[in-house]
Amino acid sequence: MSDRKDPLSSNLAMWGGIVFCLLFTGLIHFIRPYLPQIDFAPDTGASHYYWKLPTPNVVTQASAWISYLIHQGFMWGLIWKARKSNLSYTKGLHGINIIALVGNAVFVIWHVFQTAIWYDGLAQDVSVWSSQWSVIIMLVLILHMENQRRGVFFGKKIPFLTNTGQFIRKYHGFIFSWAIVYTFWFHPMENSSGHLIGFFYMFMLLLQGCLFFTRAHINRYWTFSLEILVLFHGTLVAINQGKGMWPMFFFGFAGLFIITQMHGLGLKLWQRWAFFSLYIAGALYVYGSTGMAMFHQITWIPITEYAAMFLLAGLVWVGMKITGRRNTKSVSSE
Repeated sequence: MSDRKDPLSSNLAMWGGIVFCLLFTGLIHFIRPYLPQIDFAPDTGASHYYWKLPTPNVVTQASAWISYLIHQGFMWGLIWKARKSNLSYTKGLHGINIIALVGNAVFVIWHVFQTAIWYDGLAQDVSVWSSQWSVIIMLVLILHMENQRRGVFFGKKIPFLTNTGQFIRKYHGFIFSWAIVYTFWFHPMENSSGHLIGFFYMFMLLLQGCLFFTRAHINRYWTFSLEILVLFHGTLVAINQGKGMWPMFFFGFAGLFIITQMHGLGLKLWQRWAFFSLYIAGALYVYGSTGMAMFHQITWIPITEYAAMFLLAGLVWVGMKITGRRNTKSVSSE
């Protein structure tokens, strides 16, 4: 594939986007105290989402749903157009990338106004678990798609995942866009530490979604950073909740790094062993201090994600058999 000459490189756009993500996250932190304050209903447990209007109405709920549907339609339309245009991967931005970047910046800014005027997000009408699982599904599909490049278990590739992974790669843009945009509009723009960390993560994922068919989109260090951010997000949110569950999130997501993710970074053997040794030593130290009886917690997140990966692969395989789709090797990814 040849690179065309573009006025703005995708790497420059990526770094500029990261600065925007950081600045806008800071902006939410500073302006939220000046927005209308809500008298929230009491927290009733894990299935309860605290940050929503206690007395919603049709207008407040419609503001979130209409914003979400327009944003979702915008992204799906751009992905469809990009696929139809048979774009090649370039160092520079395509015109459609610029439209995506500007459009998503507008939606991010609009979300601040929507929160200030009507407040509610999609959380008013759907389960809190739907937001969490939409992101989990995205992370699981990444594990699946990356099998051919870095393997799944300590660099070993799983042959069964080859064709299903290629099929998922063909349509991943639509699925990932749904997961990100849905989660983005699920939450009002609050400035709790959990919200700020989460919105920064969403901004970064939206940025990645704008860079389709560019070299930045498939930069392995950039894509790895998006995967590993969930480790910091999950751990910091758990620490703030104060229930002593942070080691499960930290060592669970770090376990995915040790088992799968670090094997796509081109690390030397001694470096991989160093990370593995630090992981084991850290887990033994933390659980040795808090109680070895809960050491098995470090396996919960990896087992869940790998089980979900094989389950989804099985469902995709059945769907491909039913529809007669056997091979998608000729299809490029978004």
